[in-house]
Formats: sequence, structure tokens, C-alpha cells
Amino acid sequence: MALPGSRLAPQHRRIAGVASVLAPPLVNRPFASASPLEALLVSTGVVALGEIGDKTQLLALMLAARYRRPWPILAGILVATLANHTLAGLVGNWVRALVTPEALRWVVAASFFAVAIWALAPDRLDDEASPSAGRFGVFGITVIAFFLAEMGDKTQIATAVLAAKYASLAAVIAGTTLGMLVADTPAVLIGNLSATKLPLKAIRIAAALMFVALGIYTLLTAGA
Repeated sequence: MALPGSRLAPQHRRIAGVASVLAPPLVNRPFASASPLEALLVSTGVVALGEIGDKTQLLALMLAARYRRPWPILAGILVATLANHTLAGLVGNWVRALVTPEALRWVVAASFFAVAIWALAPDRLDDEASPSAGRFGVFGITVIAFFLAEMGDKTQIATAVLAAKYASLAAVIAGTTLGMLVADTPAVLIGNLSATKLPLKAIRIAAALMFVALGIYTLLTAGA
């Protein structure tokens, strides 16, 4: 006489077989083993270093010098960065889902190498880039100016690349936003003193080396 459990075993095997077809194994997904904490920490460090001397940090300095109201400026930077990096992260996440793991590995690595070269070039900001507050107020004009200045900037591109690399989109966006605030808050609170005391050339080289290291790390560990 067959045990009651033995009648269910074939059905369980069939269900498991269907599930294995519908859900591809994690080993086929690139960077699947990376934790959200790793995505958060790497994103914070990369963008904080890349933002130093960047045109958006120069814009933050100009806004702070012009309006002398640090808290509305910092709040505007936070809102603008969240909006801008969410868009960039969604693009990176879309690319992650669109291309094959092997192609994504090379796209992400090549993007890191390209941003590394870009990081070596010093940024400049036109004097007219600091707009009048007008009817928008200091907070509103900071949101608008910062969002537009960040479009196509290397920290925005880095956010898209990080979102393609890591599965945790929320951790990437939180990390890149935190990195922007880590770099820009001293610039806003201390003003030009913070910029003139920093070895910007050395920082640009360090940022470029970090992007190169991330590119090499991507190539070496994507299939792990």
C-alpha cells in the first residue's frame, strides 16, 4: 500500500520543474551576490569622491556665496539629486534587464573606464550659472539649477552605471544621493574656504583610479 505522501511526490516534482523554468537561476544574473549594503557603500564613496571639484559642487559654492542660506540650498540639493539620480538609476536598471549578463559585464566595465577618463578633466562653471532666486525662492531655484546642472554630468552617469551593476536600485540611489551631500554640504556650509584648501588635482586622480578599479573588479567578478 502506497503511503499518502508518495502520491504527492510526482506533483511536487512537476511544480518544482515549472518554477525552475519560470525563475532563472541567480548564477545567470550578473552581480546578483552583491548585497544592498555593498551597493550603498560603493555608491556613496564613488559619487562623494567624483563630486569634489565637479561643476555641481561649484554651483553649490556659488549658490552659497550668493544667497548665504545654507539650509534651503542643502534641501534643494537633496530634492534635485533624488529626482535626478532616480531617473538615472531607472535607466541603468532598465539596461540591466535588457542586455545579456555577458554584454552587461562589458558595458558596465567600459562605462567605468570612460568615467575614469572624464574624472581627470577639471570642471568649470559659467558665472551666469548662478541664477536669481526670483519667485521660486532659494530652495526652488536650487532644485531647478542643480537638477539641470546634474543632467549628463559624470556623477549622473556613474549613478546609471552603478544601477546597472547592482540589483538594489534603492541602495544605489540612496548611496549616490548621500555621496552628493557628503561632498556638497561642506562646500555650502564653509563656502569657498573648503574648495581652495582641497588638492583638487589629486582628488581627480583618486576618483579616476577608483573608477578604473571598479571597471577591473566588474570584469573579474561578474561571473563569480
